[in-house]
Amino acid sequence: MRVAVLDDIHQAYEQTAGLARLRARAEVRVFTGPFGDPDSLRGFDALVANRERTRFTRALIERLPDLRILAQTGNHAYHIDLKAAEERGIIVAKAAGGYSSGAAELAIGLAIALMRHIPVADAAVKSGAWPTPLGRELKGKTLGIVGLGHVGSHVAKLANAFGMRVLSWSRRPDDGRAAAAGAVACELDELLRAADIVSIHATLAADTRGLLDQRRLALMKSTAILINTARGPIVDEAALVAALAHRRIAGAGLDVFDTEPLPPGHPLTTLTNVVLTPHLGWPTDKKYEDFAEAAADVLLDYLDGREVRRFEDQH
Repeated sequence: MRVAVLDDIHQAYEQTAGLARLRARAEVRVFTGPFGDPDSLRGFDALVANRERTRFTRALIERLPDLRILAQTGNHAYHIDLKAAEERGIIVAKAAGGYSSGAAELAIGLAIALMRHIPVADAAVKSGAWPTPLGRELKGKTLGIVGLGHVGSHVAKLANAFGMRVLSWSRRPDDGRAAAAGAVACELDELLRAADIVSIHATLAADTRGLLDQRRLALMKSTAILINTARGPIVDEAALVAALAHRRIAGAGLDVFDTEPLPPGHPLTTLTNVVLTPHLGWPTDKKYEDFAEAAADVLLDYLDGREVRRFEDQH
């Protein structure tokens, strides 16, 4: 089997145990940048795709005549034309790699950056100033987690370590799951009214798109901050910009957006009460190791004739 690993822009795969396992059974080439012409992928019967960095359109799929299996890392396949893959007999296998503890850690990091004015203070000191802003601690504050899945549960446990009170809301409420994470389950509107920090960890779906709209954002305290390391469209971006610009909420820490990269001159880039990061949640040393292990598991199962877990149509 010939395997191509795509879009390894951090050159992280070569050091992973998963890739070493795969190389013991297959010929592997790692593309550390865009692969360019699809003809460069001819002769590879297996691909490992890094999250959504490559869009597998019908046109691209039709130019990969040798492809038999696509090991897609992460939990989403919105960027893959699954129907075109099915018509070609290509298996789109789920190499999920577990949940992103990195996104959970980043959520806490963004909250601290906002509440302790770290980016503003850093810029000021480097320019020769010595500001003395009043910081706010996490201890004793209320964190509201929107979406208590694996990532949200990890955030809850981190928040408990800081001495925070944790509330949670999920589309499928589970008091037992909430209690296990150290959270109290409640209705979404109640959570928004009570929380000092609202952190979003829901999955983007038809019923979560625009979940935090103008009405719900208006329920938040004027001193509250919003953190989003999940998916941009879960929040009504225009409504959020208005709430931030008019200081109806104190601030926001955002790692995800409606359009990525952010277009030049986007209103969010002009606001002083936001901390913006370029979708840094998942790319970490640990997550690359997780993805390499998951991809190796999938491709070795395929090579040995075992059933592999597939993506179902998400469109």
